[in-house]
Amino acid sequence: MSRTALRHHRPWTPYLFVAPFVLLMLTFLIWPAIRGVWMSLHNWDFMLPAKPWVGLQNYRDLFDSGSVIFQPFWNGMQNTFLFVLISVPFLVTIPLGLSLLLNRKFPGRTFFRAVIFTPFVLGVAVVGVLFGYLFDPEVGLVNGLLSGIGLPKIAWLSSQPQAWITILITTIWWTIGFNAVIFLAGLQSLPPELYEAAELDGAGRWGQFRHVTVPGLRNVFVFVLTTTILASANLFGQPYLLTHGGPGDSTTTAIMAMTNEGLRGFRMGTAAAMSYVLALALALVSIANFLLMRERK
Repeated sequence: MSRTALRHHRPWTPYLFVAPFVLLMLTFLIWPAIRGVWMSLHNWDFMLPAKPWVGLQNYRDLFDSGSVIFQPFWNGMQNTFLFVLISVPFLVTIPLGLSLLLNRKFPGRTFFRAVIFTPFVLGVAVVGVLFGYLFDPEVGLVNGLLSGIGLPKIAWLSSQPQAWITILITTIWWTIGFNAVIFLAGLQSLPPELYEAAELDGAGRWGQFRHVTVPGLRNVFVFVLTTTILASANLFGQPYLLTHGGPGDSTTTAIMAMTNEGLRGFRMGTAAAMSYVLALALALVSIANFLLMRERK
């Protein structure tokens, strides 16, 4: 029986294969998104028996400097923007350099590839506890090494800019393996003939990197840069576990402000409005990134 005849004989077969994914997407993506919009239009307090309709008031409060949620939310947005600004260059360039090294042939290459990627499979709780001990101001290994060479101890988790440096180091160690693997896959897809042609034309390693590697990885760059910005903008676990948002509220991110508002203050309507403002900002950044880095004819 031909494929066409089989398709007409059992027309529901493709839909049955797709159905589990569609069901999961509706349950865990589409319905929560719709429910979140509905909640953001209400005074959704768990402590209230009713959930009064407030329309766009929750969104107006986010842009009203006189409201009680204005400062926590925009402080979180500012801290989130700061982390994106300081982390993304490291989370893109370091994995790119590692992928260039790991793409070469040398003994133990597979082992080092595994070592680079392994931290990424750890949970954020494990990473937070590990680096919390490493950077503990009293008994941490880092301050122990500093004391061993005669340098003063540093309050890594309770002063600035050390707190951001600690969060940045933790994030780099934890996540660079993923981007390195993506870059490595992109490098291995580039035809060797292009490098041979560039070498015959007199291009050195820098010339090959600039004229062959970078253009060939354009789509990979777009993917890595976009996903890295989104991941950094959703920072939560590292500051929550390491600094608890401190010192003061200097490492309290937008996601932490939302959880404080919704899960501690029981004001889920306001927290939902916060989440959609952040989502809109990230969508605009992603679109701008795609338009700026797309291939031009």
